[in-house]
Amino acid sequence: MGIFRRVILPVAWLAIFAVIAVALVKIAFVDGLESAASEPAPLAHVDIPVVPATRATVTNTVQIKGTVQSDAADTVRSTSAGKVIKVFVEQGATVAKGDALFQVKAEQAVTGAPSKDGTQPKLAYDYFDILAPSAGTLQSLSTLVDQQVTVGESVGKIDPGTYTVAGSVTAAQQYRLLGKPGPAEIALVGGPAPFQCTEVTLKNNASDDGGSGSGGSVASGGGAGMGVGMAVAGPGAPSQPEEGGTPTGTLSCPVPSGQQVFPGLGATMTVSAGVAPDVVTVPLTSVKGSVKDGIVWIAGPGGAAAAPEQRTVQLGLNDGSVVEVTSGLAEGEQVLEFVPGAPAVPGPMGPGQVAVAPAG
Repeated sequence: MGIFRRVILPVAWLAIFAVIAVALVKIAFVDGLESAASEPAPLAHVDIPVVPATRATVTNTVQIKGTVQSDAADTVRSTSAGKVIKVFVEQGATVAKGDALFQVKAEQAVTGAPSKDGTQPKLAYDYFDILAPSAGTLQSLSTLVDQQVTVGESVGKIDPGTYTVAGSVTAAQQYRLLGKPGPAEIALVGGPAPFQCTEVTLKNNASDDGGSGSGGSVASGGGAGMGVGMAVAGPGAPSQPEEGGTPTGTLSCPVPSGQQVFPGLGATMTVSAGVAPDVVTVPLTSVKGSVKDGIVWIAGPGGAAAAPEQRTVQLGLNDGSVVEVTSGLAEGEQVLEFVPGAPAVPGPMGPGQVAVAPAG
């Protein structure tokens, strides 16, 4: 009995522990590896989206953020040289265009020979009224009686009391306004109901002349002169790229008389620049290039998996989301939804799936 307790029982326990250890090693290192090797590796699925060219009506309206500005005062210049003999109005008075502001006496040139008694002819004088060049409030008038003035001398200013809404435009917006901009609808922040403004002017920052031309503008990126943003597919994805960029011009429109505004008020100008009804269109994200000329990628016969065909197309109006294709593409043809090489982010389409713009 003593031998059993001292020798046999300890040896038995050691054997049991050894069996348990071997079993644990097998489960951890042998069976685990075999199970992992037998499972199929997860397959990453890359979805390259395509879209058909469809017919739609493209309404080209551009929204521009601006502010209300007071129009610059007109300078009053003397149109005659001489001595001021009378001032008709005082500073702060309301004047109409053509109103007399002050009068100048100018000495006439002496002509003819001296009289028989040797005396010179009497001096003669001309009298000239200096008129207001525009209507408004006489902001300042510096002339005094007996003061000598010269032709072209600045003697005062007239505040027209009118206002203009003006805002900066980017190159992408200028391309969308290549034609003469139509009327603008002005919506003032915290102001009255929106109103129409008909005399819209588009001016380049690089030039001093007004007008609707947009020469000298430079387009950025792709997508009808607009940079192509993130190529995101799936719920909640943005429908169009952002029209960001450095301001390249200014759009302005005078506020119609009768509209009560204040300098510094924020405003949104919605400018119409044409409508193209029932035309072939594709998303802006599908096009690389600028206005008039662009490039799209046609999906191959096998769908998006086949090598796409690069094709040059002619572009028309765009509304910031889709662009009109005037030639080079037929209705129903499948094009890649995103320009090859455009950046992409993972899409919410399930495990192992991403939304990408295919590499070119």
